[in-house]
Amino acid sequence: MISEPELDGGDGFVTSEVLTETPPPGSPAPPRARRPWLWALGGAVLASAVWGGGLYAYEKRQGGPGPDLGGYKPVENLCKAAELKALGTILGERSADGEGPSLDDPAVYETFCPVSFGPPESGFSVSLTYTLHKVSDPGPEFEARAKYVELTTPVDGIGEKAFFDDRGGEGGEFRVLDGQVEINLSVYRQYETDEQGTPLEGLPPIDLSGIEVPMTQDLLAVMAALKK
Repeated sequence: MISEPELDGGDGFVTSEVLTETPPPGSPAPPRARRPWLWALGGAVLASAVWGGGLYAYEKRQGGPGPDLGGYKPVENLCKAAELKALGTILGERSADGEGPSLDDPAVYETFCPVSFGPPESGFSVSLTYTLHKVSDPGPEFEARAKYVELTTPVDGIGEKAFFDDRGGEGGEFRVLDGQVEINLSVYRQYETDEQGTPLEGLPPIDLSGIEVPMTQDLLAVMAALKK
């Protein structure tokens, strides 16, 4: 049981009342419990924290407009939209295009384009991935995923966020976030190998320092083409 002191006319603590589960006859009813306003406040803070992330999905489920896609939309042929002219001036003639898989779902659209530049024995492989998030916000996870694959150099002037790494001078990789869109562009040198997979010697050295400049130019052109 709990003993609670009472005040008598402001003269100090003069009596105490014993609170039990069943009050004695004639005693006043116990006061009502205070309204749990602190709990309500905590709930409001929690709700506001998750509201932004859940709003997109909720609106989509309710037939609402969903997030603003910023003019981006699915593309019939990513390789055709990606001319990659700036890289061509560095890597040589564009020799072959592949056809990557595509995912077209109400929640996300993603397509992939593999491209080759130069001769097969000493050329370059270029891959481009375009992901359009139709419901969820990719922003909170973007930087963490870039760091996971060791892309730590921020690049200004392209999209909302962008990270780059030169891959030890053997190429380069870019990841760009622009609203609901993620675009990945990577460049790797191709090697002829022996039966054990060891690169054959005798390939001419190629200086790829500064490869981020033509990659940035091509990424900006691709982003513009994806909005047409």
